[in-house]
Amino acid sequence: MTTKSRATEVAGPHKSYGDHGDDGERAERGDRTMRHFTIHHDGVTIPVSRGGRGRPLVLCPGLNSTQADLHELTELLRRDHDVVTFDLRGHGLASATDRYSFKGFLSDLIAVFAELGRLDLPAAPVLVGYSLGADLAVHYASEHPGTVAELVLIDGANPVPEPFVTGALMSEFRAMWEELATQQEAVRGTARQVLLTAQEILDLNVEIDVVRSDILDRYRKIDRPINMITSSWMAGDSGEGHAPQLNQNWRAGVERLVREQPHIATFRLDADHRLVFTHAPEIARIIRSTQGMAGRADS
Repeated sequence: MTTKSRATEVAGPHKSYGDHGDDGERAERGDRTMRHFTIHHDGVTIPVSRGGRGRPLVLCPGLNSTQADLHELTELLRRDHDVVTFDLRGHGLASATDRYSFKGFLSDLIAVFAELGRLDLPAAPVLVGYSLGADLAVHYASEHPGTVAELVLIDGANPVPEPFVTGALMSEFRAMWEELATQQEAVRGTARQVLLTAQEILDLNVEIDVVRSDILDRYRKIDRPINMITSSWMAGDSGEGHAPQLNQNWRAGVERLVREQPHIATFRLDADHRLVFTHAPEIARIIRSTQGMAGRADS
């Protein structure tokens, strides 16, 4: 795969990533410097942000989330990490493509790591992935041994016993994502936009179910420490409708994983799948406290 990057820097006051569209802005924050650059690969342009000081860390967003959405967690981690984050194709300030697939998103993560390999990092980075980003992290680490120090998986990469998008729930999920697509009109053209249609999101979730059906094989190929942060009720805390069934399926997947891979440390937060937005300080503390940790911590 051929990638090309572009990075320019301009001195100026700090703004969060979501406040500007110039990938060349540089911002001084005490002893930290923010840098923004783009990677061109596979016909798409991927915007990358890097800032902070300390241990290298790559933060991969998930489906329907952008690096601007993850701003709070990113800023917390930058206090003691050199954090790199980016937008997947069709998300945020990344360019769109004709077709979206797990393989395409994985190639975006691979391209980011290829660029980091040219930056002479002092150590292999911690790889943190949220939702789909967690699945991408597991696949990347299983295919590129030695390039990451450890994994932190946030409510994703779960070997659930049953698929989520089944015939009985198909129409409900489609309606949910159609509503999401409508809401996206309010942020169109900003760093928080998602360019995928409701049908594309539905198709991707069906594909992710298939990916997760074989993900245990991927875990077996990883020899790095793995920490998993999960929600207690990923589908919400309602006792009605399909939520209890979906939540039980999610918990069963985590239990299956730790039976198969008892060295994985798991942490459960009293939250739904939006935990990365609602519980960023707790997640940042877990990431700081568990680096290099082995064994299981279910809390």
